Amino acid sequence: MRLIYAGLIVLLTAAVVLFKFQNLDSVTISLFTRQLSMPASFLIFIVYVLGMITGGALLSLLRTWVHGATRRRH
Repeated sequence: MRLIYAGLIVLLTAAVVLFKFQNLDSVTISLFTRQLSMPASFLIFIVYVLGMITGGALLSLLRTWVHGATRRRH
């Protein structure tokens, strides 16, 4: 079973490295009057991390609301 997990980790790492090297083109993003240039792969990574953070916060908020709505009050 360890070999299967190790193989999956190697495949995932290889896919990420391959993605990184195939997306080295620079992209420019703008917000108001500011502009920032960076590799496309780095921008995608940042957006992914921000999505994980905001998605986790949203799920936590929803769980709190559901827990509060279903809690019995005596």
